[in-house]
Amino acid sequence: MIPVTTFAGRKVALFGLGGSGLASASALLAGGADVIASDDGAERVAHARSAGIPTADLRTIDWSRIAALVLAPGVPLTHPQPHWIVKAAQAAGVEIIGDIELFCRERRARAPAAPLVAITGTNGKSTTTALTAHLLRHARRDVQMGGNIGTAVLSLEPLHAQRNYVVECSSYQIDLAPTLDPAVGILINLSEDHLDRHGTLQHYGEVKERLVAGVPDGGTAVIGVDDEFCAAAAERVARSGKRVVRISVQRPLRDGIYMDGDQITLAENGGTRAIALLTGIGSLRGRHNAQNAACATAAALALGLDARTIQEGLWSFPGLAHRMEQIGKIGNVLFVNDSKATNADSSAQALVCFENIFWIAGGKPKTGGIGPLEKFFPRIRKAFLIGEASDEFAATLEGKVPYEKAGTLDRAVEAAAREAAASRLADPVVLLSPACASFDQYRNFEVRGDAFRALVKALPGLEPVAGK
Repeated sequence: MIPVTTFAGRKVALFGLGGSGLASASALLAGGADVIASDDGAERVAHARSAGIPTADLRTIDWSRIAALVLAPGVPLTHPQPHWIVKAAQAAGVEIIGDIELFCRERRARAPAAPLVAITGTNGKSTTTALTAHLLRHARRDVQMGGNIGTAVLSLEPLHAQRNYVVECSSYQIDLAPTLDPAVGILINLSEDHLDRHGTLQHYGEVKERLVAGVPDGGTAVIGVDDEFCAAAAERVARSGKRVVRISVQRPLRDGIYMDGDQITLAENGGTRAIALLTGIGSLRGRHNAQNAACATAAALALGLDARTIQEGLWSFPGLAHRMEQIGKIGNVLFVNDSKATNADSSAQALVCFENIFWIAGGKPKTGGIGPLEKFFPRIRKAFLIGEASDEFAATLEGKVPYEKAGTLDRAVEAAAREAAASRLADPVVLLSPACASFDQYRNFEVRGDAFRALVKALPGLEPVAGK
């Protein structure tokens, strides 16, 4: 835990008692703050109280005594309309912040030299975060990884000048972190998302841009420039006097990092040099992962890693669980867990990486179905359909891709493994990339991916995938 001492002796209201809220309350209490917490859910309030966190009805408190409202990122700040607790704090002139802001204030107070890498973007945040942390660990740095990737930032090990913090930030978290100031800030890309919480794409983009705009003098802003908004953001941040490293996987750059085939290339001072190759790294297949790898490489270079160390770290990266995760091989059949692909756009990033696919798809369907994936249908040897989407997906595939309504994941794995082995193809892939939510059969995509992994590992003859 990171005790938050910057509110010692002051009264702090906290709303939202999920994982990050509980961690924030505990960190504030450990740092000497007077915390009073609440949530819209009675069970969460009771759980927090049993854990020793003081709770009360925040509708009745004296706001004149409150130094700050710490808000969980899941609570609406602006759209579709501010939560009642937000309106109450604003009416009283009380600042509203989140756990990332608490971390930043504590870092400045206790260990301002501790390297902080903060990562955001519409797609690729988690992979870039995990890969950046992996590269630093490979270089034998002391690394803590958290934030939106799953571990609440205030649950990480205490601040230390030599400890590196790699933190994934959602737009919700950035919105509650007005003084976010990473030594290295990464904005990977931007496309339409979360408009229910931000109102417009413009506002969503402005929130994301704050992360790189907050990089202090001497820091580095890493910005992907393959979409129009981020390209403009790079110009704005550079004009403000910050050091900007632009990233492209679509074209060469005169100054920045770009992909030359499978090679990560650095252009600077009128010359270029090769940093690393992605050839043969199964956990980093596809253009989207090339963008993630280029961003992580830029962060590693900014923190002093050399090209050889970066290359070795890329070779040994195991991948992110549930996202193009290579489970193993039976003979020449590769099994890949891409359970995190909960919509067609995400599945497209997996389908483009393989040629002979035995595709397990389905679940709770999203608007638009799999029609947008039709250009990838020639890559699919057969589809094995599960869950509520089976009939809808079958209708889309009819006459274009052979399919089987397996119904459940266990039947789909068994059938796909059998038919892939019998295909006698050189490189068949059994790919779970559902293009659907999991909620019809599983609590979340992680549980679905864990089930797939367990089913594959129970197959006879499974061997790990050989790495570099």
